[in-house]
Amino acid sequence: MYSKDGQSYYIVDGHTHFWDGSPANQINRYGEGFIKCFYDYHSNLSPEEYRWSLEEFERYPEERMIHDLFEVGYDDVAILQSTYLTDWYVNGFNTTEQNGEMAERHPGRFIVNGRFDPRDGEAGLEKLERLHERWHLKGVKVYTAEWKGDSKGWKLSDPWAYRYLEKCLELGIRNIHVHKGPTVYPMNRDAFDVADVDDAATAFPGLRFIVEHVGLPRLEDFCWIATQEPNVYGGLAVAMPFIHSRPRYFAQIIGELLYWLDENRILFGSDYAIWQPKWLVEKFVDFQIPEDLQGEYGVLTTDVKKKILGLNAAALYDLDVKPEFQVSAAPQDSGPAVGAAPEPLASSA
Repeated sequence: MYSKDGQSYYIVDGHTHFWDGSPANQINRYGEGFIKCFYDYHSNLSPEEYRWSLEEFERYPEERMIHDLFEVGYDDVAILQSTYLTDWYVNGFNTTEQNGEMAERHPGRFIVNGRFDPRDGEAGLEKLERLHERWHLKGVKVYTAEWKGDSKGWKLSDPWAYRYLEKCLELGIRNIHVHKGPTVYPMNRDAFDVADVDDAATAFPGLRFIVEHVGLPRLEDFCWIATQEPNVYGGLAVAMPFIHSRPRYFAQIIGELLYWLDENRILFGSDYAIWQPKWLVEKFVDFQIPEDLQGEYGVLTTDVKKKILGLNAAALYDLDVKPEFQVSAAPQDSGPAVGAAPEPLASSA
C-alpha cells in the first residue's frame, strides 16, 4: 500500500520473478547472454541508487525479494510469472515449482502463475493440469520466443496453442500473460510480434490476454489490436521505467494506451528484479502528462492511477480490496481525464 496527499493506493505488482541466472545454473552462452541482456535494461533504466552489481542481479536471495517488494516496496500482492528457458538453464530460469514453493512460505503475498509451451504436446497438457491442481492457477505466462531444440519460437495461433488455450478455459485459467516486448538476447525479434494475439483473442473471448510490455516497440500494432479486442489488456512492465529515464516518452506511451484502450485494461508491473516497485510507484503517483501534450492526451487523474497500480489486476484475479482503496464516487476536478478522447474506431463500426 502506498499513501500520499491523503490518497491510498492498493498495489498489485503484475509482473515479478524469482529467478536463478547464476553461472552455476547456466548451460551455455545463451543463458549467460540472456541474464546479461536483462542486466543491461536494469543498469540503463534504473536510478543510480537502485542499481545492483551483476553478481547480485544474477541470483538474489528470497529475503531480499520480500524486502524490496513488501517491506520497503509498496506491493500488497505480487504476481509471480514463470519463465522456464530449460534449454539455457539447468534448473530453469524461474519455474512454477520454484515460485510456488516460495509463495507457500509467504502466504497471502503472492499469486503463482503457471506456464505452458504448446511444443510439449500431450505431456505438456497433463503437466498444466498438475500445476493447476497444486497451485490453483488463475493465470499463466507464455514466452512465444522461447527456444526449444531446433525451434526458435511459436505462435498463439498455432493449432497446438489452441489446444492449450482450450485447456485453460476448461480449468478456469482465464488470465493469459504473453511476453510481447523488446527483444531479449538471443531470442528472435519476429517471435515477439503481437499479431498472433489478435487471432487468439478473437477465438477465445472467454480468456483475458495480458500483453506484457505492451508490445514495445510495436506499441501502435498492439493498440490497434486492443481497441477491437475487449479481452486484450496491457502490462506496463518495461514501459514503466521510462518514467525516470525518458518521462516524455513514457507520457506518450501511457497517453496512447489510455486513448486506444481505457483505464480499466492497463496493469502495473515492476518486472522485478529488473526494477523495483518502490521508485516506480512513487514516480507514477507523482507523474503528470506534460502541459503541451495534455490537449491530445488529457491529464492523469488519481482514479486512473489507482486503477492502473492495482485495482485492474485485482479485478482480474478476484482480490478483495477494501473500500478505502477504491476510486472516488464523485468526478474529480483536475481537468480532462486521460482516456476521455473520442470513441476508438472499433466502437463506431
